[in-house]
Amino acid sequence: MFTVPKMVWKLYSTVAALLILNVSAVFSDQDVSDVCPTRKNNLIGQTCQKACIQDQECTKKKAKCLCDGDCGMSCIKPRNSCPWPVTIENANTSLNQNMKNFGDHMTVRCNPGFKMANGQEMAHSRCQGDKKWSVTAPCEAISLCGDPPVIVDGSFVKYGNPVTGIRAQYICSSGFRLEGQDVTECLENNTWTNAAPLCQKIYCPPPPEINEGILVAVKKREYEISEVVYYMCKRNFIIDGSYSITCLANGQWSEGPACRARCKVPVQRSRVIYKGRKVWVTEIEEGLVHHAETVTFFCRNTTQACSYTASSKCYDSVLSPPNCYEEPTWVQHNIFPWKIVSEIASCHDP
Repeated sequence: MFTVPKMVWKLYSTVAALLILNVSAVFSDQDVSDVCPTRKNNLIGQTCQKACIQDQECTKKKAKCLCDGDCGMSCIKPRNSCPWPVTIENANTSLNQNMKNFGDHMTVRCNPGFKMANGQEMAHSRCQGDKKWSVTAPCEAISLCGDPPVIVDGSFVKYGNPVTGIRAQYICSSGFRLEGQDVTECLENNTWTNAAPLCQKIYCPPPPEINEGILVAVKKREYEISEVVYYMCKRNFIIDGSYSITCLANGQWSEGPACRARCKVPVQRSRVIYKGRKVWVTEIEEGLVHHAETVTFFCRNTTQACSYTASSKCYDSVLSPPNCYEEPTWVQHNIFPWKIVSEIASCHDP
């Protein structure tokens, strides 16, 4: 009788075992493939949990290796639950069972006159491993007219329903102005009431000129949105406001500046306080101060025979002295200069 050597028998046993394991693995993989779809990447609206093949790979407490729809086999806690109730626009929702845990389903049924984006009126929504329902998109109004014409540099939004009427409103992109009817309605003959409008690019007209000012810009018939131009004032004038203006999205320029004139100080025989110094008018260049500058005058307190101050501000060539100020006479200034109001003691001095 022929005897198989031990070494050969051991080798045969090992090869047979490996073949059995490979066959088992093939059937196991095929089994999983039949039950659960292949895991997909970049799924919209679902966060896939950790991929797995068996429960031992799930380290989280009480997590099992379960099929999670397009996510394939994932580590899921079976007691994960999805929110309930769920409100979906233009649709009614109902649980298919009394549970809302992982793997349970709810039915989403569109209201009359509405359908889902894929054209269905009803769908089953599944509670996923990320604790979200698989179907939550709103139902849209059914339009026998189809979509209205597409417009360049704009879009449209449909609203309404077959009972009250389906309408579409056109909206132009930023920087464009709509010309034509912005709303169109679906008629019973399956046509839209109005032709598609146009979205015309918005431009600003030439910027305005300002008195005593100079426009620093290339002159042209129209300027684009966000384009900026600058101004400067002529000699002896100061700018009041921003040096620049901007073409806005509505086709109008932002608020522009003004060029303001200097003011003559209305004093001849008294000193004033200007830029923190007590000076005669002759010490101020040309006797003029700039727009928005302040000049402080001296007024007389006749009861206490002392002086106090009051200020006025220059505004575009006008500087009015305070009501309390009195201009000294020629005699007061030349014969008794120490008695003029700007030279007597201050009422605030000790």
